[in-house]
Amino acid sequence: MAEQLTFDLPLRPAMGRDDFFVSDANAGAVGQIDGWRDWPAGKVVLCGAAGSGKTHLTHVWGAQVGAAWIVGAQDVTDLNLEGLARAPALAVEDVDQLAGDGAAEERLFHLHNALAHRGAPLLLSGRNAPSRWGIKLPDLASRMAQAGLAQLNAPDDALLMAVMMKRAFDRKLPLTPTILSYAAPRLERSFTAADTFVARVDALALSEKRKPTMTHARMALAEMADDPSS
Repeated sequence: MAEQLTFDLPLRPAMGRDDFFVSDANAGAVGQIDGWRDWPAGKVVLCGAAGSGKTHLTHVWGAQVGAAWIVGAQDVTDLNLEGLARAPALAVEDVDQLAGDGAAEERLFHLHNALAHRGAPLLLSGRNAPSRWGIKLPDLASRMAQAGLAQLNAPDDALLMAVMMKRAFDRKLPLTPTILSYAAPRLERSFTAADTFVARVDALALSEKRKPTMTHARMALAEMADDPSS
């Protein structure tokens, strides 16, 4: 019997506060973001590995602050610096990618000073702490060292299960607690891995026109193990 065709349709990620699950792995960072009014020198660096939830938590902060501008590191180079400096609050993601680019570091330094002069809060994100970014401009390095640090640790099993449950709900995919508890300890510690697992189970179940089973879960995990890009 021919398999049913499947389509990999993109799902819009939910970036609201109610969609951000809190566990021991990220509770400390969430507390610091929620307490943005008390940030030292009005700035915090949010750090964590790829897929740890930095972008989601950044959007949560943006909603809390109100009228916050959220831009990528490349925007510091490409966008009008004066326009960015007038933001009521600003988040710059993946700042570690700018390290070593003299012109970009200089622009970020002036942007930081303009925001600090007005008392506008500044959230920066990167894969690790600023001391490991390799910033060459001494003045910028010293400004980054003054920022508070909010660390997102690798998600634990409870957090991975919650994320998989939400992703499955978004797809209208009935994943059982048995499947979730089986998959969580076998997945790489990242939200990206959780997303990939749910997508693969969905595709396997849909191709057979069946509800997802443990067989689908095992097959999805095996596929991910064989695919280095997963």
